[in-house]
Amino acid sequence: MQICFHIGAHCTDDDQLIKSLLKNSGQLAKMGIAVPGPGRYRGLVSDALVKLQGAPADDDTQDMLLDAFVDSTDTGRLILGHKNFLGAPHRALEHNQLYHLAQRNTAWIRNLFANHEVSFFLGLRNPATFMPALLKAMPAPERASLLAQVDPNSLRWSEMLNTIRAANPDTPITVWCNEDSPLLWPEIMRQITGVDDSVHLQGTLDVIAPIVTPEGLARMQEYLGQADLSGAVERRQAISDLLEEYAILDEIEEEIDLPGWTEPMIEALTDAYDEDLDEIERIEGVTLLAN
Repeated sequence: MQICFHIGAHCTDDDQLIKSLLKNSGQLAKMGIAVPGPGRYRGLVSDALVKLQGAPADDDTQDMLLDAFVDSTDTGRLILGHKNFLGAPHRALEHNQLYHLAQRNTAWIRNLFANHEVSFFLGLRNPATFMPALLKAMPAPERASLLAQVDPNSLRWSEMLNTIRAANPDTPITVWCNEDSPLLWPEIMRQITGVDDSVHLQGTLDVIAPIVTPEGLARMQEYLGQADLSGAVERRQAISDLLEEYAILDEIEEEIDLPGWTEPMIEALTDAYDEDLDEIERIEGVTLLAN
């Protein structure tokens, strides 16, 4: 079986990918693609990871997990997701790295299904906004302590992805930029489900809906439903044009307010992120979905 893990990151889609996919669970099940609800598997996965401590699951354990997650013997693809697969939020910036537990955790996850094909899917985010978003959710004392320990200039997604690849050389990784999610959402859904454009999916505008006016959302639904769009590139251009006209500025502009963070510093972090994306494109076994 092909088993696809959506492994984060925090402060990207906040489980929206699984929610969007669940809107299509009945249709996908008929195609041999299982999207179980998170309550059905997250506890069992966590218990199995703790019990095995990274050891490959034996045949009986793998069969037990799959029987619990999948209803049909005809299922050929299973999609599981949890934003804590790489580590809890407070571990995301420890040791001046992005998810220093990623190498261990992904190896443990992969070994849950040692007899099956496994792939990872991951949303990335500019450290200039990722770090403030993580800190915002933490209690003030923890926030101050972590802010004092972490050098944002040292945070590189490519370094984390290289550690994951080293631990899981047979496991492909698909990544995308959270900043591009409104334009890429249909492609992200299709990549993780493995379906092509001939399959109509619900929820392809779920990420756009909160950031556009009701009129804009209606225009997008009407246009995308009627227009003869030849492929992903043309669809993204159409969405981009409509966003430019109907986006709610307060929803798309991010205010960064951290002590000592200046505009030049934020620009430098963003430039470093762009360079890091170039590096990611060169990592063997990693596919970057680009806008």
